[in-house]
Parts: sequence; C-alpha cells; structure tokens
Amino acid sequence: MNNFSYTPAATAKEALGLRKDTKEAAFIAGGTTLLDLMKANVEAHPQLIDINQLPFKGIQETADGLRIGALERMSDVGENALVMQQYPVIAEALLLSASPQLRNMASIGGNLLQRTRCGYFRDPAFPCNKRNPGSGCPAQVGDNRNLAILGTSEACIATNPGDLAVALVALDAVVVLENAKGKQRRVPLLDFHLLPGTTPQRETILEPDELIVAVTVPAAAHARKSHYVKVRDRASYAFALVSAAVGLEVQGGQIRSARLALGGVGTKPWRALEAEKMLVGRAATEETFRTAAAAAVRGAQPREHNRFKVEMAQKTLVQALQELMAS
Repeated sequence: MNNFSYTPAATAKEALGLRKDTKEAAFIAGGTTLLDLMKANVEAHPQLIDINQLPFKGIQETADGLRIGALERMSDVGENALVMQQYPVIAEALLLSASPQLRNMASIGGNLLQRTRCGYFRDPAFPCNKRNPGSGCPAQVGDNRNLAILGTSEACIATNPGDLAVALVALDAVVVLENAKGKQRRVPLLDFHLLPGTTPQRETILEPDELIVAVTVPAAAHARKSHYVKVRDRASYAFALVSAAVGLEVQGGQIRSARLALGGVGTKPWRALEAEKMLVGRAATEETFRTAAAAAVRGAQPREHNRFKVEMAQKTLVQALQELMAS
C-alpha cells in the first residue's frame, strides 16, 4: 500500500476542488472497498478526501417516493421502517449484503460504486483490461465460475458485485449527481453503470468532477410488494452467484405491473425488461413465471465454468416471484 495524504472536506465544492488539484485523489466515506483495493495495490491514490461531513444524508418520504442520501450507511437504510414497509426489496438486499460490521460503515453512494470481485482484477500479477486497458482478460478462458453471463464482451466478463444496485434498478431508481459548480443532474440507475464493451475501465457515467448526492425511488404498488432472493456459496458474507429482485402489482390474479432484475450474472445490475413485458396482463402462475425467467437470460453468453448460472438465474427468478406471491 502506497503512502497517501488525508484531507477532510466540509462542502461538496471544497471536496471537488481538492479532487481537481490532485486528479488521482479519491473520495472516501466508509472506505470498505477503496481501502481493500489500495492495500492490494490495485488502486493507488496520493490523497484521500474525506466527504463524511457533506450534507448528503437523510432517509425521507417525498411527494414522489423515497430519497436516500448518498452518505447514509447501509445498515441504517436497511433497518429503516419506511424502507422496510414501502420498499422491502431494498431493505432485504441491503441486509443480505456483506457483514453487519461492513454495513455499519459502508455508504449508499460508495456501495453503488463498488468494483468487481473478479480475482484477475484484484490480483496485479495478472493482466486485466479494467486495471490496464489493452492488457487482456484471462478470465475469458480461466477461472470464470463467479463471473458474468450477460452484458459481457471480449474485453471483460467481470460481474457487478452489488446487491443494493440490483434492487434499485428494479424499482426505477434515479441517482442524483452534483458537480463542482453545484449543478445537479439526475440519471436513471439503469443508465448509471456501463457495459464493458471495449472500455471496461470505465464502469459508470460519473464524471471526475461529480459526487453522488442521493438516490430517489418512485413510489409504486410493485415497490410495496417486492422481494429479494440471493443464492451464494455460504449463508453469509458472500457475494451472489445469482440474485433476483422482483416487484409485482397483482389484481384479481392478473399481473398489472412487474419489475425484474438479476444480480451475480451481469456486468452491470441487470434489468430484465423483456421478461417484465411478458408478465404484464398474464396470470400470476408458475408457468407464467417460468416463461418470463427464460426470457430474462435470453442472449446469455456463459463461459466454461459458469454455464450453471443460466439455469440458476431462471430458478432464482421463479423462486423470488413465487415467494413474493406467497407473502
């Protein structure tokens, strides 16, 4: 781990100004991902800018839905009564993430920016297009059991590791960003993370002079009736092999609206838009769910060691929908 300086910032303008002066500087809130990467010499930053004093907190019910400050801690959001009652998929995804100790430290904004757990990316002994563009992707033919089957490219098959992002993308969440001039822009979370394509080193649309301020989630019937299922190698403190975030509005046994997203299988949080369309207007039955689940993985490109994820993703999605209907 390289030496670095540490500077607390009192305002967004100050934080972004410090970042501009030292382009390789990084913002730190909880630091649960950043410090790991620095210790492993995957990232090196000469300066860390502490943003914990910025006014990016609060869990609020708004006229349109829910607003979560970017500096709220995962545990506080996951245990919030409003979130648990009106947006249960968010609470469930958060409380199935990491460990209690990490959830107490990790921020919502930082969680959305966490980087892949691909072993090749996290070991500087190997080439990796995310770390060193153009160096190659040994995961294509190497150990790819935990890696992506959707949204992949010849340059990268690294899986987005998030749980929260999967729940948020299912509920049409929007990320609020602010630049050094105080100007804000709102970006659907569906568009916030980027597919690897030929530039896997760029993972989000966040610009160097921007900070995540908050996340907003619209209120909806399918948000109130929502659920998260996570399949992993062990019962706790493990990343998803496959996960599913689902939300339904059902009236008279017929599905009026549906929201589906998958985790553990995509290079970004994976919204299953085609599968959602196949659910709307149909009966909420296992047969309907299976048909939609097959559509959700259409176009998957598994590698040698992760072919099982095609079937597992379908079964997990069906399980999540059945559990939701039974609740």
